[in-house]
Amino acid sequence: MSAEALPLRRMVYALLVVVAAGALAGRILSVERVYEPSISRKPSDPESGWSQVWPAEKPEPTPTFSSNDRSRWATVRALVDEGHYWIGYREFDPEGGFTDRGFVITEPSWFTIDKVLDPNTGKFYSSKPPLLATMMAGEYWLLKHLFGCDIATRPWPVVLVGLFTANWLPLVVYLILLARLVERFGTTDWGRLFVLAAGCFATLPTAFAVTFNNHTIAACSALFALYAALSIDPHAHGWQPVVFALAGFFAAFAACCEMPATALAVAIFVFLLVRSPKQTLLFSLPAALVPVGAYFITNYLAVGELLPVQTNILSPWYQFEGSNFKFDPNKINTSIDRLDEPKAVYAFHLLLGHHGLFSLTPIWLLALGGTFIGIARMMRAGPVRAVLRGEERDELALFAALALVLTVVVVTFYIFKTNNYGGWTNGPRWLMWLTPLLLLALLPAADGLANGRWTRAVGYVLLAMSVLAVSYRDWNPWRHPWVYNWMQSMGLGY
Repeated sequence: MSAEALPLRRMVYALLVVVAAGALAGRILSVERVYEPSISRKPSDPESGWSQVWPAEKPEPTPTFSSNDRSRWATVRALVDEGHYWIGYREFDPEGGFTDRGFVITEPSWFTIDKVLDPNTGKFYSSKPPLLATMMAGEYWLLKHLFGCDIATRPWPVVLVGLFTANWLPLVVYLILLARLVERFGTTDWGRLFVLAAGCFATLPTAFAVTFNNHTIAACSALFALYAALSIDPHAHGWQPVVFALAGFFAAFAACCEMPATALAVAIFVFLLVRSPKQTLLFSLPAALVPVGAYFITNYLAVGELLPVQTNILSPWYQFEGSNFKFDPNKINTSIDRLDEPKAVYAFHLLLGHHGLFSLTPIWLLALGGTFIGIARMMRAGPVRAVLRGEERDELALFAALALVLTVVVVTFYIFKTNNYGGWTNGPRWLMWLTPLLLLALLPAADGLANGRWTRAVGYVLLAMSVLAVSYRDWNPWRHPWVYNWMQSMGLGY
């Protein structure tokens, strides 16, 4: 690739990132829950799955979308405004009945089904691990005490600032670093620009930028860790300790946001350990212990246990009277979360169906090809050489192979351990943290398409379909994907 093209590529990189950043900012500034007739029912109609009731009176506007993000914001409010982690409580009467109290019960704009009940104290907590909510509570504390922003009466300033700092800013840095990686590892102009365009507009982390969630943060953290790991020169000095520390910190933080990302953290740690055992143990390991320690400490402060209650959905914390998670054979097939499907059907829809990894983001079909290209290159060069020598093509091959391994492992886990699609959501959100790895794996495949007119046309079609899926409900990612809605409209059992 000619050196003369580099300035032009950099300008195009900048344009893509700026357009993506502006679009994300506009979407965040306009956040508001929208009531949609197509998914609502009249109060007099019988309950049908998750159909929401059309309000009889004008509802209070709110910048939160679903039980998922309201559950996290409820912890933020409780911590700062009330000084504790619990978000409600259950009062029992002598006759054996009970009354639930607290703002998530009594205030409609704060209602959430994503809560657990301490069987010993009768207090409700968010069903989400408390680390991210605790971090956001620190920001809210500053906004409240410095500027008088009260989330109960003026939620927009708090939520908007929180979304810009937790989602927008990390995503902008994510895209800048992605541009640097495609420039470093790509071999064609078209392939580089294709992958960056995909990162800007065709993957789920940007779709979820308008809501407080763990998936976008996990994807950003995974890329930060990968970038740091790929920036390490085992023979260099200077800033290397800082880079080792950043790789360890963000790899561990990604795992704290998404438990399956622990596999990526272990892979990066082994990669660094082989490269430079001393600096890995001195800098990466201590840095990794910071988010891990914070994860367990905040969990203990919240519920009095080190292990998160989310590890066992069949525990009394979840299986209380009135719980959305309580197992009830009469509720099977009443919603996307309770479909009694054979594993083969579930696997199909998780990969190629209504919530499919490849049907909703078909550019991952190219990434799948890129992983095999990476494996072939790595086997020719030798895996040991790829780890030890630090040559760029070898490193890209190594991490492309890692993308395939982690994707297979994580997808297999969900297929055999769950039948859950993640509720109302615009895609397989539990797989979102794999996005940066898949984008790196996409690069050699995109470079392979660059030199043919018809092969580029294939790339354009797959990219357009991926952008379509991400943009389908860009005002609210907590909605079903277009494939699911199309299947409903065709009467295909959903």
